[in-house]
Amino acid sequence: MIVVDTSVWIAFFRGADSRLVGHLRDLLDRDDVLLAAPVRLELLSGAPRRDYGRLDRLLTALPVAYPTEKTWERLDGWVRKTVEAGERFGFADLLIAALAADEKAAVWSLDRDFRRLGRLGFVTLHTPS
Repeated sequence: MIVVDTSVWIAFFRGADSRLVGHLRDLLDRDDVLLAAPVRLELLSGAPRRDYGRLDRLLTALPVAYPTEKTWERLDGWVRKTVEAGERFGFADLLIAALAADEKAAVWSLDRDFRRLGRLGFVTLHTPS
């Protein structure tokens, strides 16, 4: 499974990068996309009113990863490690990464913060070929 970050979804909906669009469509067709709850909320909260219903229906078709007690315990440990490493991350990125780790899923993101999370060993990154 691949957790697709908000940055990839936005690029997908804008349609400017045909390789990205094609790759995400392939993942969707193979049922390889796991939607992290914070990504769902970010997408829906940024949607124009006219597109909200269609977007909600599309996202409802995907499996969603929600935080559990294990997720919060993982985040507590990660925050300690990031501070020790001199790194800082936004809460949403940490939560998305932790949900992916809970599900043993890779993360596909255009956000450089996920590369840093990968270097710390917190996530595996999905890199389309």
